[in-house]
This record gives sequence, structure tokens and C-alpha cells, in this order.
Amino acid sequence: MLQIGLRQWLERLSSTISLFFRLLLRLKTITINTNSLVEQIYIVGPGSLNITLLTACFISMVFTMQIAKEFLYLDAASAVGAVIIIAFTRELSPVLTAVIIAGKIGSSFTAEIATMETTEQIDALYLLNTNPIDYLVFPKVVACFIMLPILSTVSLTTSIAISIFVAFIMYDIPSSIFLKSAFKALCISDFLSCLEKSICFAIIIAFVSCQWGLTSTGGAKGVGNSTTSSVVTILLTIFITDFILSYFMFQTTGSSIAQANNI
Repeated sequence: MLQIGLRQWLERLSSTISLFFRLLLRLKTITINTNSLVEQIYIVGPGSLNITLLTACFISMVFTMQIAKEFLYLDAASAVGAVIIIAFTRELSPVLTAVIIAGKIGSSFTAEIATMETTEQIDALYLLNTNPIDYLVFPKVVACFIMLPILSTVSLTTSIAISIFVAFIMYDIPSSIFLKSAFKALCISDFLSCLEKSICFAIIIAFVSCQWGLTSTGGAKGVGNSTTSSVVTILLTIFITDFILSYFMFQTTGSSIAQANNI
């Protein structure tokens, strides 16, 4: 059973890569459904904004409390802003936002397409001379591609604002010192890397969730299994991709916090 499950998972993963290239080949001739595209953009963006802001708020409060407390003990209050903002910009904001979207949107995409597959609605699209890639996959990919970087930016802005507030209220760290150390350590490449990661994560979420839905079998039970497997695969792929991207992006930026501490 384990071998059968692993083989099916590998087949789905390879078919996801195939779906990616099939969509690229169809870009010149693709038929865009404007209503579906706008609907998916709303679902991924404004529809996920509340949970994104709420998560960013509480994660930033917890993270700031832990970091500020330890750095004050080490008499390094001037580096608190640098550590927190670099952590959120490079890692926490893009990854946490992607995890939220994977759980909320990725599962929704898989369940929707899997239900259509098991009820033979996908076959009906072919009979209507409508390509499922154009009608189902493309709007979801574009929506994730556009909205995930925006949501990551909003999450980052919220996290920074909450961190400044918590650091000042709970630990008497002036916002001027917080921001001074942060801006001295941060550079534009850190923000660009945040956007690059968000785009990579958006592609992973969209293609994996859609392909897992298209290859779903076994009725209602198969829909549930595909949805669960889709979210697990997306999260695992995001974490592996994040490690690879971080390894190549930040090898030469390890002295930022040390510079910020010399204020």
C-alpha cells in the first residue's frame, strides 16, 4: 500500500510539472474567461485578507516578545528592529502567507476541481469544446500569481507595524531606534526576495492544487483524499523551495544585523 501511494504521488508530481509546461505552451492561444479570472482574484486576494492580517498580527506579537526580551537581556536593544524586520521580510511573511493560502485556497481549488472530475463535469467541458486548462487552471494560476505577492506585502507591513507597537509598549524600545536599526540592516534586495519567494509559492499552490483535483478518483472519498494530499504536498514543497531559495539568496548578507548593532 505504501508503494502504491508513493507511486501515485510521484505520478501526480510529474503530471504537475507537465501541466506547468502545457499551460506555458497554451499562453499564446489561451481563451481567457474574464468573469472567472476576476472571481478567482477576489477569492485569493480580498477573500483571504482577513485571515492573513490576523495571522500576521499575532505572529508578529509573539515573535517580537520573544526576540525583544532576549535582546534586552543581552543589552542589544539597538538590534531588535533589524532582527525582526529581516526575519519577517526574508522568511516569515512570504512563508506564512503561502501557508495560509495553501490551507485556505489550495484546498478549495483541489476540492472544486476534484468534485468536477468525479461528477464528470470535466468531460462535459470537452464536449462543449472548452479546454479545462483555459477555463479552470489558468484563472487560478493568474489569481495566485497576482495576489500572493500583494498579500505578502500587506502581511509584512502589518507585522512591522505591530512589532514596533509591541516593542514600544511592552519593552520601552523607541520606534526611532527600532526603525533606524531596521533600515540600516534592510536593503531592497531583501524585499525583492520576498516577492520572488511569493511568486514561486504562488505557482506551487496553483499548479499542485489544480493537478491534484484533475487526477482525483474514487468519488467523495477520493475528493477528501486528494484535498488532504494536495495541502500536504504544497506545504512540503513550499518548505523545500524556501530552503533552496534562501540558500542561494542570502549567502552574502549575513553581516546585516551586525552592522545594525553598531548604531
